[in-house]
Amino acid sequence: MREHVYSEKSRLHGTGLFAARKIKKGEYIGSYDGPIARKNGMYVLWVYEDENAEPYGISGRNLLRYLNHSKKPNAEFDGADLYALKSIKTDAEITFDYVESDF
Repeated sequence: MREHVYSEKSRLHGTGLFAARKIKKGEYIGSYDGPIARKNGMYVLWVYEDENAEPYGISGRNLLRYLNHSKKPNAEFDGADLYALKSIKTDAEITFDYVESDF
C-alpha cells in the first residue's frame, strides 16, 4: 500500500493520508484493515455488506485509518475497499465523506 499512499501532518485535521503517486479516477487505493470492532471509536469504519445486513466495524490498523473527512471527497469506500472518485495528484490529501460513506 505504501506505493500508493503515505501519512503525514494534515492541514485538515491531525494526521492525514496522502497520494504517493498520481491515482487515476476509479483506481483501487487499498482496503481498510484491522480487527472487528465491538463499539464505535477513533479509526472505526462501519461497513454495510448490503441494505438488509447489520453493519460491522473494522478497527483500522493500516494507513487508511488516517483518512480525513471532506464534504467534497476525492475517494469513497465500497465495503472496506477505497477507490478514487476522481484523479488525485501526487502529494494531495485523500479524503472521504463520513456522512455519505458506509461509516
